[in-house]
Amino acid sequence: MRHPNTVLFSGEKPLPLLPAVDHYAGSEKLIRKALQLQNELGPIFDITGDCEDGAHAGAEDEHAEMVAAMIMSADNRFNRVGARIHDLSHAHWRKDMEILVGRAGKRLSFITLPKPCSASDVEVQIEALQEFEQHFGVDRRIPVHVLIETHGALREVWEIAALPRVESLDFGLMDFVSAHHGAIPGSAMRSPGQFEHPLVARAKAEISAAALANGVLPVHNVTTELKDIELIRGDARRARSEFGFLRMWSIHPNQILPIIEAMRPDFSEVSAAAEILIAAQDKDWAPIQHGGKLHDRASYRYYWELLERAQLTGMEISEQAKHRFFA
Repeated sequence: MRHPNTVLFSGEKPLPLLPAVDHYAGSEKLIRKALQLQNELGPIFDITGDCEDGAHAGAEDEHAEMVAAMIMSADNRFNRVGARIHDLSHAHWRKDMEILVGRAGKRLSFITLPKPCSASDVEVQIEALQEFEQHFGVDRRIPVHVLIETHGALREVWEIAALPRVESLDFGLMDFVSAHHGAIPGSAMRSPGQFEHPLVARAKAEISAAALANGVLPVHNVTTELKDIELIRGDARRARSEFGFLRMWSIHPNQILPIIEAMRPDFSEVSAAAEILIAAQDKDWAPIQHGGKLHDRASYRYYWELLERAQLTGMEISEQAKHRFFA
């Protein structure tokens, strides 16, 4: 029986299969804590070691070495740890990349590029990444996540989304609001303003549309709330349901599970998806009827990606569906 991935995306680029949370940690202590939680919960969230905001001035080398060591450590059981480097205007960005690729290139999940002002800025860093991979004999293409947080990056977001290696577009809300020099109020950095201010809502919609059209994952910004679980969950739910974001940053362990819960598909849809895909596979992906409705490859693609998201967020899936599609 043929697997959905072999028959449903001929000539199309399926979305990357990434967990619903990208958890940022900037120190060795916080990265270790995040790895411990990941080992308890499973690979339902990624970890990003932050070499940009996490590094003290003058200690950039040591910080990048530490992040690389964490990636290569035995605690990184699932190989779901990436790193954010400095931006193109910072003198240390190449050294960040050299250390990370040289020390941890075989297990580095992704590299996040902050504050590009254009698609050409992203291309410069992607070309450097390729050079370091070749230099250090890394026989894999390390994916790139791009932060959209400047006027220029938003203007060229469709070109950025179409670049090779780009796996996600991440919205940098704080820097984006700051770049407007007070024209957007500070209240737009938190809810409900971040979803309702027209300039911010426009940016979110454009990033999400560009990402999804190019087979790239749209990633929502952090919520600044650390304790109110319902508010955290509500921010993630609005990001998912109103703007189409399929992944979101977290900056505190309290945020991880509420975001995952909000990003999960509807349970009834997951159950139906499993039934439809099993029936379709039995018919070698020809059209079928289910519940009095016709389904074909267009709906199969929808239900397959929904089932994959359910699996990534730790939802219960029937044993038959697990055996057929995820064994």
